[in-house]
Amino acid sequence: MGTKDITILAIESSCDETSASIILNGKVLNNIVATQSVHEKYGGVVPELASRAHQENLIPVIHEAISTSGISKSDLTAVAFTRGPGLMGSLLVGVSFAKAFAQSLNIPLIDVNHMQAHVLAHFIEDPKPKFPFICLTVSGGHTQLVLVKDYLQMEVIGQTQDDAVGEAFDKTAKLLGLPYPGGPLIDKHAKEGNPKAFEFPITRMPGLNYSFSGIKTAVLYFLRDKLQENPKFIEENLNDLCASIQYSLIQMLLIKLKEAVKEYKVKEIAIAGGVSANSGLRNTLTQLAKEKGWNLYIPKFEYCTDNAAMIAMAAHYKYLQGEFVGMDVTPLAKMKF
Repeated sequence: MGTKDITILAIESSCDETSASIILNGKVLNNIVATQSVHEKYGGVVPELASRAHQENLIPVIHEAISTSGISKSDLTAVAFTRGPGLMGSLLVGVSFAKAFAQSLNIPLIDVNHMQAHVLAHFIEDPKPKFPFICLTVSGGHTQLVLVKDYLQMEVIGQTQDDAVGEAFDKTAKLLGLPYPGGPLIDKHAKEGNPKAFEFPITRMPGLNYSFSGIKTAVLYFLRDKLQENPKFIEENLNDLCASIQYSLIQMLLIKLKEAVKEYKVKEIAIAGGVSANSGLRNTLTQLAKEKGWNLYIPKFEYCTDNAAMIAMAAHYKYLQGEFVGMDVTPLAKMKF
């Protein structure tokens, strides 16, 4: 190790994934993730159970990240952690550990905004987008259009005013009787269905903002009426229902993306966040990029969902800028971008 090596341990604990990663001079060495299956039977993430699972998983995950990276604790030059946004109990576990660990090694602390990290996941591997680019960040908790001018210079130009698109996927899946998390199951059934079988309303918001609560209500009433006529309606039409719901949600995302591209005259387009793993969205976006002549960037699946590698990437750029925080730092459940 050279004297100028920047070696950072990054911790992600914003929701229900406990993750740790080591980054050396901007190169991610590993990305260890422990997924919590405890929430499945409750049909959603239970905050209290999530923070307990983080307490159990954090030390083994960090131990594995350090031991498989080929570096030792004494090589670390900083500890990074997700400060927010996220579940307060979950964030507290990561923040508390990061503080104690950094203090014991007498090295600086770096706080990372979870949503900015999703955008910076694009710099983990090649090909990397060129500045400026527009990033569509889609997850269970967020839906944002971000104009990215530089590694740490980003502006939210549009966002959801109510539900996030991932939430809309999960809530409509629940109406269809699919288990949690329902988003990936809608994607799976949609592959076998006809996206034009049923029509659901496209909510149009002013500017570049989104709204996804309307489609959930529309699906609720549509199913109520159809089930009165035929109690087996859902099981007989499941694939077509999933395909039609997914099609409507994707159309809503892409209408605003196209408007943003036109308004900001940017042809470098990226997608990030858990919902960017949706194959329907990936395929439609890839097709659209070909038609429009955009350069499209989609990270590897493991860097789309919550993970510490993206926290590490963000921390590397913050380290270069000397952006550290003191031991009095606290987590922010609703951290601003």
